[in-house]
Amino acid sequence: MRIARFVHQDEPKYGVVEGEVPPITDGSWDTSGLELAVLDSDPFFSPAQSTGERLKIDDVRLVSPILPRSKVIGVGRNFADHAAELGNEVPVSPLTFFKPNTSVIGPGDPIRLPAISEYVSYEAELAVIIGRVAKGVKAENAFDHVLGFTAGNDVTLRDIQKADKQWSRAKGFDTSCPLGPWIETELDVDDLNIRSWVDGDKKQDGTTADFIFDIPTLIEHLSETITLLPGDVILTGTPAGVGQIVSGNRVDIAIEGLGVLSNPVMDA
Repeated sequence: MRIARFVHQDEPKYGVVEGEVPPITDGSWDTSGLELAVLDSDPFFSPAQSTGERLKIDDVRLVSPILPRSKVIGVGRNFADHAAELGNEVPVSPLTFFKPNTSVIGPGDPIRLPAISEYVSYEAELAVIIGRVAKGVKAENAFDHVLGFTAGNDVTLRDIQKADKQWSRAKGFDTSCPLGPWIETELDVDDLNIRSWVDGDKKQDGTTADFIFDIPTLIEHLSETITLLPGDVILTGTPAGVGQIVSGNRVDIAIEGLGVLSNPVMDA
């Protein structure tokens, strides 16, 4: 099931996305065939029923499909080719960091470039949404605690990351975590294509099959010491091809089965 969060006539709502996901070319796609079956409440953590209303997806404004109530956890250097392109060693255990929920924005929202940075980079990633409390979870049971998946962009102030020697400011700034366009609750994530474009030029083309640490391993590793709560988001790492974005760019991220997450880039 594909669940979207959207605004229609100034009112936030939830809906189930219906229709076949169209093919994605150069980061663009035709959504005219998609509709939303409107729900009467938040379906993630309480029962929800259809209102019977249906809307064209092109007639609404999609927003972030989840607002993390607690935290976003990022995973660094989870692709060997990405670690290599930045001159880093492959980690021997998952390298993790936090992004605050104030970093989250949705499809179409602008990525705002802080004046303190001279080099901001995109990072296309598969995002995992936690659905059940997870503490001390073993890898073989990890997916029992997953609600679904969406596309994410771990926007990074690369120069600040290097200067600070830790990643809080560089990866946690406001607007640094675009998510969307919806959450897919049923998805085979073993070999998903992850791509990104800047102004229509393809920059990244990877697959989740190349994860150094797969999703069950990440959930086991994190839940050893951290309680994962419903609505928490895990960003699972980015393939090679990251680069700079500047004001006026548009970043499009496509993950197989999850549509396109598109965001303009503007100065703060």
